[in-house]
Amino acid sequence: MLDEIIISGDLVTLSLKDFALRLLVSLGVGFVIGLERERAAIRDNSHHFAGTRTFTFVTLLGFLSGVVAGFLGIWIVYLAFAGLILLVAVSYFNSSQRGDIGSTTEFTVITCFFLGIMTLLGYVQIVLAITVIILALLTLKFEVKAIAGTITQEEIFALMKFVVLVALILPFLPDKTIDPYNVFNPREVMLVIILTSGLNFGGYLLIKFLGAKKGILLTGIVGGLVSSTIITWTFSKRSRENEALSRSFSAAILFASTIMPVRVLLWIYIFNKSLLAKLALPLALIVAAGFLYAFILMKRNSEKISDGEIKPDNPLNLIEALKFGGLFAGILYFVHFAVVYFGSKGILIASAISALSDVDAITISLAKMSDPSISALIISNGILLATLSNTLVKLAIAITKGSRELKRHVLKGYGFIFLAGIAGFIIMNFL
Repeated sequence: MLDEIIISGDLVTLSLKDFALRLLVSLGVGFVIGLERERAAIRDNSHHFAGTRTFTFVTLLGFLSGVVAGFLGIWIVYLAFAGLILLVAVSYFNSSQRGDIGSTTEFTVITCFFLGIMTLLGYVQIVLAITVIILALLTLKFEVKAIAGTITQEEIFALMKFVVLVALILPFLPDKTIDPYNVFNPREVMLVIILTSGLNFGGYLLIKFLGAKKGILLTGIVGGLVSSTIITWTFSKRSRENEALSRSFSAAILFASTIMPVRVLLWIYIFNKSLLAKLALPLALIVAAGFLYAFILMKRNSEKISDGEIKPDNPLNLIEALKFGGLFAGILYFVHFAVVYFGSKGILIASAISALSDVDAITISLAKMSDPSISALIISNGILLATLSNTLVKLAIAITKGSRELKRHVLKGYGFIFLAGIAGFIIMNFL
């Protein structure tokens, strides 16, 4: 009964079950968005032309216009949309006459019409994702305005440069190697620059808007998204200035350092998913060991780090991005010649040395390797070695710059991390 086909048109074929589910989703989307608009009208003591019932009817209009269009033609959708635009235009004219020139509700109504059509066509997951985004933007009105007010001109220019890289440079770069060693692919190098810069910029914004205001845990985590080395350097120096907070600073350093393996897993997922089966457990052990000891430290000493503790440079600085691109290209050649002259052992040599400066570049380089003579196990060992090698750099910074108590806690924390890394190596190679 439920699987009986009740609609079979040019646009979609639906059973009774599918029709009922998609109709409920469409009505639910309109209802929750309309509910938020009514709540906002009460909060702001204002009047919106569309509330819960209107938004529900708009998504239903989109849904049903798609159904009818499957039998009578797509002109039904155009007609319904034109009528909706006319209604919205009249409403906006009336509200603007009263001095209310905001157009958020009007644009949201138009969007809901298309969400109704998309739901009918079966794009339910996309519709739900868009609904969440809409609700977040509507609900966080004042927070978004506050964030917009704190963004600097330098950050706007950096974002513009990032868009130029993505839209105007990347598509026109040759997608093939252009050197005699068959190593350097300009588009791949630029893609790596864009991905790493984008992730770093996300962490930078989190630090700016959330990190230092939310205490040790969030500070360490979002700081690790930008650079765990910056976190280690900053908090190690601060521990000498305020030794009473050494335990808290140690926790922040360990939190940041254990985000690095998470970044490594992200690059592996993007560039070579086949390596996940080997590296997921070893890297997860490292993350768990670092987080566990950091939580123990934080539980005993939960002071919050005050605003302004971390001031990383804007990671969308074009010069710095190009420097990273040069480093990545250099590591590509380093790995290539290490393999040529030392074979499989060259992977481990390159990993240990390259990771002293940057773990992202060597991880992506190894993940993208296509040499059939190098096994996935060797590449996985190289990435794990690079992760631990980069951790050594942060340990050296903490010991050199930190207070006595910070050194003690960081040594214990990194000790657990290295033990976890060794355990991961054994599991990956012998079990």
